[in-house]
Amino acid sequence: MSVEFYRSKQLQKLSHVLIPGGAHTYAKGDDQYPELAPGFIARAKGCRVWDVDGNEFIEYGMGLRSVTLGHAYEPVIQAAWRQMQLGSNFNRPAAIELECAEKLLSLMPNAEMVKFAKNGSDVNSAAVKLARAYTGRDMVAICTEHPFFSVDDWFIGSTAMSAGIPRVVQGLTVKFNYNDLESLRRLFQQHPQQLACAVMEAETTDPPRDGFLRGVQRLCREHGAVFILDEIITGFRWHLGGAQAYHDIVPDLSTFGKALGNGFSVAALVGRRELMKLGGLDHDKPRTFLLSTTFGAETCTLAAALATMEIYYQEKVVECLWQKGERLAAGVNKAIAEHHLQAYFQLVGKPCNLIYVTRDQEENRSQEFRALFLQETIKRGLLMPSLVVSYSHTDADIDRTISAISEALTVYARALTEGVEKYLVGRPVRPVFRKYN
Repeated sequence: MSVEFYRSKQLQKLSHVLIPGGAHTYAKGDDQYPELAPGFIARAKGCRVWDVDGNEFIEYGMGLRSVTLGHAYEPVIQAAWRQMQLGSNFNRPAAIELECAEKLLSLMPNAEMVKFAKNGSDVNSAAVKLARAYTGRDMVAICTEHPFFSVDDWFIGSTAMSAGIPRVVQGLTVKFNYNDLESLRRLFQQHPQQLACAVMEAETTDPPRDGFLRGVQRLCREHGAVFILDEIITGFRWHLGGAQAYHDIVPDLSTFGKALGNGFSVAALVGRRELMKLGGLDHDKPRTFLLSTTFGAETCTLAAALATMEIYYQEKVVECLWQKGERLAAGVNKAIAEHHLQAYFQLVGKPCNLIYVTRDQEENRSQEFRALFLQETIKRGLLMPSLVVSYSHTDADIDRTISAISEALTVYARALTEGVEKYLVGRPVRPVFRKYN
């Protein structure tokens, strides 16, 4: 397949003049893709996108996992459009805010109150602030293996991109390891009566060991800390009630986003009334500035979220995502085996949220081989920084994907023998969190 990116290359030059990094989200930046890749998307429908040069791709990852039903999904678009014609923002709350709150809480039986926002960073930072207000403590424990929680200082200060974050703030965040209860217990011992909360996802690529999640919950309770579960990715993928329902665990606070609005900008903080009410008017404690943003409850976005949640409920979308992911995983794993690449290319994660790992000749994780795989799949009509399926991917789309991946793995195998530099055009991709460019 011959793919040209003439218009994309023109726009990329201009974008770096006008926008730091050339994009407004680091995960969408040029350093995350090989040189032979679409730079700008013009339109999308279902599981397909078209770039500014007219190239068509089957997409996986779907808007950084936010588009679960499919791009421009008609019932969601229509719901947002109908609400938009009634106005999108007022000086007092709109009734749809209550309707959307009731709907979300009906799917989360252990959550009692909700506050909406526009993105996952907002609600995760609000959860941390609430935990600090509730406990009177300053320090935060986060899970080392979980890659991203917020754009705010309490998290970014713990990464390699800590420039601009005061050292005193950096010192307030400490880390524990996933599936290692002792590492969290040590933090509580090293910082007695100082940890406000533990923040983590229920699961990313590795499942929790027996008793780990309950152990985290128990340690938080024993030491008076708040247990915060980040469901920005897992929400509406693992289970209609989130990964907490899938794993039968009840956090004090949890956060949702991405799939909540099928690409529309909406996120939610939910949790126990005892904590959540500190951001309200019916208590005698010091007031907590929880979440208050001009566009936090934009009505057309809430209409999209309502429609999305109703479709999830009526059409058993989550079950379908698991089935599609299982079909994809089975086909790709067969191709991996046929090319004898089990040690060099692997799928990890749940079928509803698959990612792939690329390794070099020494079986070490490799950005060069990741760039090569992206390059070769792009040539074959796939745009797949991950292998996250949507409700719009058909069996035919998945089978075509498996065939194209198998072809790309042929090149991958040759590069292992002959050298990746022989096949990769240009520089490798880079991790987002690095100290220098």
